Amino acid sequence: MLLHSRVARTAIALAGVAALAACGGEATGPAAPATAASPAAAPTTSGPTVAADPTPEVIDAPETPVAAPTVAKTQGRVRIYSGPSDVPLSPAPDTGRGSNVIQLNGTASADIGTYVADGQGRTLYRFDKDTAKPSKSNCNGDCAKAWPPLLVRSPGQIYPSGINPKLIGYVERADGTCQVTIGGWPVYLFAKDTKPGDINGQGVGGTWFAISPTGGRTSALPEVVTAPTAAAAR
Repeated sequence: MLLHSRVARTAIALAGVAALAACGGEATGPAAPATAASPAAAPTTSGPTVAADPTPEVIDAPETPVAAPTVAKTQGRVRIYSGPSDVPLSPAPDTGRGSNVIQLNGTASADIGTYVADGQGRTLYRFDKDTAKPSKSNCNGDCAKAWPPLLVRSPGQIYPSGINPKLIGYVERADGTCQVTIGGWPVYLFAKDTKPGDINGQGVGGTWFAISPTGGRTSALPEVVTAPTAAAAR
């Protein structure tokens, strides 16, 4: 009877060791063969499943670098560049002999076509009584008070936008100042233009016209036709 009791206790102890080894303990015997796990039950939902809508990634396009202007032409101590400046311009104050930095801009107009303005938006004009070959100004004295010449001071820099830099230069005036030229024609401002975009000098005397980017005359202002009133029609 005692022998049967010991055998029973020994069998129970061995069964406990086998159970520990199967639960992750360090077993020295051969590993038990793997068995397929029972599939887990799918969770139940109360409504239809909605797929997530991921936010699309936004990729910024690389900025195209702006090429710095290069010197396209040199006349005396004045450099004419290939295009507008890529940095803010700070010209020295004009002491009556012009600025050392000039900006020229091709400007579109529905009335007269494309003309040239300075960096402040003021219209530039040409005078039919001047000459382009050779460049010569015939506007002096009182004429130059009404039509101030656009002067550049040496050493100077001219930055054109929408204008072929090869067409830009300067001519020395009778008083020794240097007047900017486009296509050989000296260019002027008009004293009665008071704000950017004014073209009050267009067609004055039949000899003054806003200058085009090639140095030519721009179109005359369209004629304004006034409709007759009912009284005048009777």
